[in-house]
Amino acid sequence: MQIIEKTLGQIINGLAHDIPERTAVEYTTRNYHRTWKQFDEDTDKVAKGLISIGVKKGDKVAIWATNIPEWLLTLFGAAKCGAILVTVNTNYKIFELEYLLTQSDTKVLVMMGGFKDSNYVDIVNELIPELKNAEDGKVSHPALPFLERVIFADGHTPQGMMGFDKLMKLGESVPDEVLKAREAELDCHDVINMQYTSGTTGFPKGVMLTHYNIVNNGNTIGDGMAFTNEDKLCIVVPFFHCFGLVLATMACITHGTTMVPVEAYSPVPVMNAISTAKCTAVHGVPTMFIAMLEHHDFDKFDFSSLRTGIMAGSPCPIEVMKKVVDKMNMRDIVIVFGQTEASPGCTMTTTTDSLEKRVATVGRAFPGVECKIVDPETNLEVPVGTPGEFLARGYNIMKGYYKMPEATKQAIDEDGWLHTGDLCTVDEEGYYKVVGRIKDMIIRGGENIYPKELEEFLYTCDKISDVQVIGVPSKQYGEEIMACIILKKGETMTEQEVKDLVKSHMARHKVPSYVRFMDAFPVTASGKIQKFKLREEAIEILKLQDAANIETA
Repeated sequence: MQIIEKTLGQIINGLAHDIPERTAVEYTTRNYHRTWKQFDEDTDKVAKGLISIGVKKGDKVAIWATNIPEWLLTLFGAAKCGAILVTVNTNYKIFELEYLLTQSDTKVLVMMGGFKDSNYVDIVNELIPELKNAEDGKVSHPALPFLERVIFADGHTPQGMMGFDKLMKLGESVPDEVLKAREAELDCHDVINMQYTSGTTGFPKGVMLTHYNIVNNGNTIGDGMAFTNEDKLCIVVPFFHCFGLVLATMACITHGTTMVPVEAYSPVPVMNAISTAKCTAVHGVPTMFIAMLEHHDFDKFDFSSLRTGIMAGSPCPIEVMKKVVDKMNMRDIVIVFGQTEASPGCTMTTTTDSLEKRVATVGRAFPGVECKIVDPETNLEVPVGTPGEFLARGYNIMKGYYKMPEATKQAIDEDGWLHTGDLCTVDEEGYYKVVGRIKDMIIRGGENIYPKELEEFLYTCDKISDVQVIGVPSKQYGEEIMACIILKKGETMTEQEVKDLVKSHMARHKVPSYVRFMDAFPVTASGKIQKFKLREEAIEILKLQDAANIETA
């Protein structure tokens, strides 16, 4: 593979030089269309604006917003002046925000007004009461000792904050030579981004990633989709997540591909953006594709321009993948597998793989990345086809968790292998399959049951729209199987029908003891289904607290 040893700023500068008039960013919902030359100029202004308010190399700049233009400007502006971008989950409330700002030592917070049921302005004013009386967002608060400035990036600027337009205006007064001198200090191995893990167990951890990590990961991903500067990627996954930041944004900038962001996922705006901008690619988690395919207006939109894209973030149902290929024209759709700590991609299918390989596996190891499957107990490699923990080592592995050396040691062993916690198998050709998470694996009376196998089977039922299989506590067996099912509109099904269906096709011990019909699954802001919440809800509904206590004793 060809390794790129450039910073994000150098890549944007290069695009502005090589393809200045090609479109870099094209919004279909906002008046923000920029060529690479114009985008380079905009991000220079932001970089110089940050320098003007005292941001130094290594300082943390947090961004709390949906996929608005200012998010991209902050990402590349911060990178050009050597600041570390801290990405903030758009679903965060006050407790989570305070933790992140404190743990990350954030110096500047860039934010929008709010999203869904969260009013960001109210949250920040509650956290920092003196902000309303501040001048240009300058703050000093004992609970947030590093935070010095709050910048507003979306519309009318609230009292006390600095407007993003003013930041860019300040940048115009900083000489270009000052920015060039700063850029000369930067190295591609500098940490440039901190993404916080979702924290399903314990507090979220700040994953430290370098230019080198995310640029080369994005480059491999873009190569796998055969991206060129003729392509247009509809970006509907959140920028704050590695899916949006790397699989989308970095894949685009390493190939000169146009970014067509959608501010927040909703089926109609996404389908409209694809149709209007003539996008050739779109990324999403399975639930996003399912929502589009089943939308009553699906046939009103033109998907003929689509060619490729990525389905990832959670196990990809084979039946859904086939429909995406057939109905959305995404004949070159691929899968990427990995985790944030790996920048995030480790394996990938490519456009040249057969459809069978692209729907049944998560592909082969990235060039330059070593992968292996080991027994979680012994750390010894397991035979071909045997489930074990997926480990990875290479250029893509994080520098570590910020200020968490012990957690870093637990994740990355002395030989540099990242222990992912994912259960996988590998075949003779080097194609990997995800069986589940070690923590998700169901052990029923000594039998190992992999939820993904059951999910894939249930997806073949015409009545079922989506399904998640979880383990619930059992006094007798340790765990029992529960199938959580969303039916297609207008369809009906009974618990017994589901059990009979599984029983007629699979071993008796894989038949669910419980079936729960639902309208929606609990998900993270990036669209990942939260199985731990399904399990917590099941314990409450089925009154299994006693069994749960025995299990965890």
